[in-house]
Amino acid sequence: MSDTDSFIDEVTEEVRRDRLFAQMRRYGWIAVLAVLLLVGGAAYKEWRNAQATTAAEALGDAMMAALESNEAPARIAGLGAIDSQSPTGMAIVGFMTAAEEHRNGDIDAAAARLDAIAAQESLPMIYRQLATFKSLNIRGTSADIATRRAGYQALSGPGAALRLLAEEQLALLDIEEGNTQPAIDRLQAILIDAQLTPGLRRRASQLIVALGGTVAATPGGEATLAGQ
Repeated sequence: MSDTDSFIDEVTEEVRRDRLFAQMRRYGWIAVLAVLLLVGGAAYKEWRNAQATTAAEALGDAMMAALESNEAPARIAGLGAIDSQSPTGMAIVGFMTAAEEHRNGDIDAAAARLDAIAAQESLPMIYRQLATFKSLNIRGTSADIATRRAGYQALSGPGAALRLLAEEQLALLDIEEGNTQPAIDRLQAILIDAQLTPGLRRRASQLIVALGGTVAATPGGEATLAGQ
């Protein structure tokens, strides 16, 4: 390679370096900003996770402290004094308070508290559906059959989380009205559902046998016997 070629290469390389440094000076702040955003975002996420963990632990401690009393009114009052910034946290406190009110014989207060949870649109749907289901169960025969049937039917739609449990309650309403065959048919449909749980399989099988029906086969093809 001649001296001239070498000189040209050196000049070309120098020009490239100058251009690179110029580009870095012009746009380098973008890369720095991107790094800061990534680091800052990760740090913020960790901080939020730590905050959520701390809040959950504090809520759990508060609920445990409220339930330490041997007297139901004191437990109810203790739970009622808990204040959580999280809507889901307050819903959990509400569920526990309603359970204590139910145990204490205050059916109306427990059901009203559950109805209030079910009406909160900011809560995940599963919380609202569970509150409705529990409210219907707590009221029991104090509510007329038409009201209970409408409530359980609303929870038994396709894809609903409590669909099979609502169907079980609808079968019990059929029995309450003396409609044995519709109850058996509904229970048979439950037994062949892919989402059937062992506990519900056992209860449905026992009910079918008690009603004089024939136990359906499970999805696996084996007969389900009462008492299993």
